[in-house]
Amino acid sequence: MELYGKGDSKFLWFDFTAGGKRYRGSTKETNPKRAAAIAAIKLAKVLEGNAPLPKRAPALVIFADRFLKWVENAKLEPKSKTYYKDGWRLLEGTKIAGMRLDTITNDDLDLVSFPGSASNTNCALRTLRRMLHRAEEWKVIQRAPRLKLAKEYGRSLRLDDESEKKLIAGAAACKWRKRGSFELFKDVVILMRDTGMRNERELYRMLIENLDWNSRTIFVPDSKTEEGRRSVPMTNRVYEILRRRCAQRSEGWVFPAKTGKSGHRTTMAARFREARKKGGLPKNLVLYCGRHDYGTRVMKKTGNLKAVMKVMGHRDVKTAMKYQHPEVDIVRAALDEPENASPTGA
Repeated sequence: MELYGKGDSKFLWFDFTAGGKRYRGSTKETNPKRAAAIAAIKLAKVLEGNAPLPKRAPALVIFADRFLKWVENAKLEPKSKTYYKDGWRLLEGTKIAGMRLDTITNDDLDLVSFPGSASNTNCALRTLRRMLHRAEEWKVIQRAPRLKLAKEYGRSLRLDDESEKKLIAGAAACKWRKRGSFELFKDVVILMRDTGMRNERELYRMLIENLDWNSRTIFVPDSKTEEGRRSVPMTNRVYEILRRRCAQRSEGWVFPAKTGKSGHRTTMAARFREARKKGGLPKNLVLYCGRHDYGTRVMKKTGNLKAVMKVMGHRDVKTAMKYQHPEVDIVRAALDEPENASPTGA
């Protein structure tokens, strides 16, 4: 067993031969005692035959071929597959792509920048993290490092009343090829604001069988979390839209589509961007902002955090807390109050 240093690495490396095979790699440690312990563990595992180590881990760009084939064939959501493919496109243009899997560290990632916002950076980092964990499971590397994600800030824009009016006015100015497309767009915008449902996973997948006309609720059976299985109340606008959309039908998709494998609508992103532009709205306003507006309004009108969590399918209190906004009018009134005024107003 030999431990040695490499000029391009701050870690100590091991080198040993077992069963006629030579094994070399990084211990991911700088302390000699800890490095020796790690090397001894690696040797023990090789001798036990539990985890034979590769002689040399491949570069990330080489491993990417195997990973992308797995992504294509794995039982993943279509959106997840697209996410990992986008993440690799961000990674392949960086120096990380040429590095061996067992040498990538957080220090290396700190020196790499990705175009766009923090969400773009995290798309690349989550993809890399998934690649490294697959490499560990496939015994290409001994252990995947823990990667630090960039800090993201939640959406602050709301698709409020004013934005809704401008958006629909912008949509009316668009050229709609298919009859009824404008009405569909308008209905989707209103439903997003008045149900707070996740558009792609919940709203577009709405089934008529899950609409309870008597209790005026929508049951969401398949969501992002276990708490996401919930009943959403119908407002008057939602009730009228769904009644009209379903007409005499008693089963099937609320938003059926002739194209695509799913049989239901999956997106309106292109039309949303066009309507947003014509309506003079900011580029970072997306349809999902209707969900943020919904949570804000429910919190403001009920003051009940538990109700917000239940109706929106939130598990974490911190997630629901973002819908608590300071009451501007109360703050203004307090500041305008004379200094010598009595607290009771007497």
